[in-house]
Amino acid sequence: MSGKDDPRWLDRTEMTAWLRLIAVAERLPGVLDSQLRRESGLTHYEYQVLAMLSDAPERTLRMTYLGLQTNATLPRLSHVVRRLEERGFVVRAVAPEDKRASNATLTDAGWDALAAAAPGHVASVRATVFDPLTRTQVEALSDALAAILTTVDPAGDAPQDPRASIS
Repeated sequence: MSGKDDPRWLDRTEMTAWLRLIAVAERLPGVLDSQLRRESGLTHYEYQVLAMLSDAPERTLRMTYLGLQTNATLPRLSHVVRRLEERGFVVRAVAPEDKRASNATLTDAGWDALAAAAPGHVASVRATVFDPLTRTQVEALSDALAAILTTVDPAGDAPQDPRASIS
């Protein structure tokens, strides 16, 4: 007996896509992290933090917003930012507009570390993700991920390419 509350099981095409998505989601961070650690001494998450700060006005973001942009809890972000502070890549200060909050600012040393790491990172991203795809597949992947993001990130907190808003 089947009813309207029965699960909508995945068909063969959906199951294949799902398993591939999960495999990529689980394996890609390790591939990117290994390259960054080997070539620049940064973790992939540290690189993300530096990159988000580099795109921000005055290279500064409120810690809560930086956490949203990098998909991290505040405790995890605070731990990573503390490590980046110890290396001289980031400084934290009380937010002038709200003394209860703090801002993280990318230092010149952090900018230099990011600039040094970026060519190897983008080469790894290109080789791992984009080189195996045709332009049509890249566009389809972008469209598919945008559709999924509307469900998993309804607030729209995921990072966006700042160039997308430039005409």
